[in-house]
Amino acid sequence: MTDAAGTHAAETHAAGTTGAGAAAIHAARRARLAGALREHEAAAALVTWPVNVRYLTGLGSSNAAVLVTATGEAALATDSRYLETAQAVCSGVEVIEDRDVAGALLKRGPGAARIAVEADHMPVGLFQRLSAEHAGLGPVGGLVEAVRAVKDEGEIAALRRACAITDEAFSLVVERITPGVTEREIARWLEAAMVELGADKPAFDSIVASGPNGSIPHHSPSDRQVERGDLVTMDFGARYDGYHADMTRTVAVGPPAAWQRDLYDLVRQAQRAGRHAVRPGATAHEVDAAARDVIAEAGHAERFGHGLGHGVGLEIHELPFLGPGRTGRLEDRVPITVEPGVYLPGRGGVRIEDTLVTRGDGPELLTLTTKELLVL
Repeated sequence: MTDAAGTHAAETHAAGTTGAGAAAIHAARRARLAGALREHEAAAALVTWPVNVRYLTGLGSSNAAVLVTATGEAALATDSRYLETAQAVCSGVEVIEDRDVAGALLKRGPGAARIAVEADHMPVGLFQRLSAEHAGLGPVGGLVEAVRAVKDEGEIAALRRACAITDEAFSLVVERITPGVTEREIARWLEAAMVELGADKPAFDSIVASGPNGSIPHHSPSDRQVERGDLVTMDFGARYDGYHADMTRTVAVGPPAAWQRDLYDLVRQAQRAGRHAVRPGATAHEVDAAARDVIAEAGHAERFGHGLGHGVGLEIHELPFLGPGRTGRLEDRVPITVEPGVYLPGRGGVRIEDTLVTRGDGPELLTLTTKELLVL
């Protein structure tokens, strides 16, 4: 589902803020990155991943890089296709025109000092070429992503709107689900509705799984027709101003069988426990265990194989991740999903997912669609 924002067209972004407000937001983000660089004893960071370049400067493009020093100074390189846009929107950043964006920045970098590069994103070939010219390059994983995990209120407002569009699209489409419609049709309806309601585009390829297909967590919508007696799971979301919503609901077509209602009630109980565990200071493992233990106690531990959730923002999957063995603690203002599921091969499954934000006085729920079992 990962979607690198701004791959083919120049975009600007500061979660709906423009001008001086956007410049201040991007400067604050670079200052936070500078603080992280000092902790890593690096003189600068060479950032080449498009999502991270956009986050730090406001420029979305297919060919740009930014060099941020430990003192907070920054230079951005891009080619002629994006130069005018970069000069207009990247306030407080030196803009360089060069097609070899990473190489151009290193030539102006801090000599032989240690420069962090993105271990999770820089291609090996590029790293080898740049290392031959600059011996101080050192791969660091998740450097900018850790800064991105805590959102400012403008980012949360964009996410809130993305989730509102997602909720409204569901309310429009769920009324159209009847026996005979296909999974593909439902997915197309959801995606069209989100765009019509103001989304940039769908946040990811929608998942629609009916009947026995519901046991496949990431089932691709097929031509299978919905039947009376099916559970139908829909996992989808809108992207708004570059920010990604994520919601899953499972509905019943016709009166559910006893096992279906029992399974739904179990997942709903687990999802509630996971949501209530989301708070600043909670560990990733603790939040996951709050939901996972409910499912395990019901005898379905082996039928919940994925993590409980993940961060959302400029990417659909980003830090932090909730799951067994995951480390780290949640901070304030971190958008996160909570999405337990139970999957019974050959029979079907249930998943319920919300996007919410950690707050000191309790999590803020962004996806507001009811979690009562809807019987269509």
